[in-house]
Amino acid sequence: MADGEKIRILIVDDIADTRDNLAKLIGFEPDMEVAGTADGGQAAVNMAKKERPHVILMDINMPDMDGITATEIISNTVPESPIIMMSVQGEQDYLRRSMLAGAREFLVKPFSADELINAIRHVHELEKVKRARYAAAVPAAASPANPLAAAPAARDTGRIITFFSPKGGVGRTTIATNLAVALHQSTQKPVVLVDGSLPFGDIAVILNMSPKAKTIADLVGSFDNTDSDVLESVLVSHSTGIKVLLAPPTPESAELITGANVKHVLELLRERYAYIVHEPQERARLHGDRGEARLRRREAAARREP
Repeated sequence: MADGEKIRILIVDDIADTRDNLAKLIGFEPDMEVAGTADGGQAAVNMAKKERPHVILMDINMPDMDGITATEIISNTVPESPIIMMSVQGEQDYLRRSMLAGAREFLVKPFSADELINAIRHVHELEKVKRARYAAAVPAAASPANPLAAAPAARDTGRIITFFSPKGGVGRTTIATNLAVALHQSTQKPVVLVDGSLPFGDIAVILNMSPKAKTIADLVGSFDNTDSDVLESVLVSHSTGIKVLLAPPTPESAELITGANVKHVLELLRERYAYIVHEPQERARLHGDRGEARLRRREAAARREP
């Protein structure tokens, strides 16, 4: 995409009013334009191959070919056109299936104009970064004058900064949050804040983030297939410029996430972020279940004593 070129968007939805409303919202943005519309999955596949849009808005439920099937086909045939899935269902299974099919973002209907436009800009910027990194990774052809041109350059990886504390209530979350913001402001490099206190995370509260925001729990069931693009779709942008990976909304959903899952996520984040500020679970809470079990055993033993 050349400088000054508008973001070209393909709208896919079987409801005409929805297509019209989305087109109107996009029309208000001076740097965006509608590349075309389609009323079904097969039409979307055909138009994506023809128009090569910068972003595709895809409804998940359509009569002839559903959005997940169309997304999978387009992701394989037109990978340079990232897809934003739209659905009235917000369940994790729909998100998981969409991400596995290749969608970069997931919007639950009804969504606001700001949510739509921010999602479009987000996935478009991700695609630009992806292309730039790919171009930089592909070496120039080797020649007698430049015999080392074909040697790939070493890839930089991000630095993980972890805050540990033997107990809670010492301001660890506040320090981690402030550090993440300060790092981004002072270096102008990409920074992500990871709330690793899975059952009791409160970074969302400190940063005043929406209770409907995506969290690491949205990756449950698909960790083995999660790549950088899928992970990026559950990160939340904050007004300070940092990205945030929020803790699960409930302790029950946190129980489904293992240490290996968190390790995999941190390794993926190192590929895209200069700094990963990680607040892990407190040791006292991490071993809380075992502590409670020991207490129950002691109480039972005391009751058995004469």
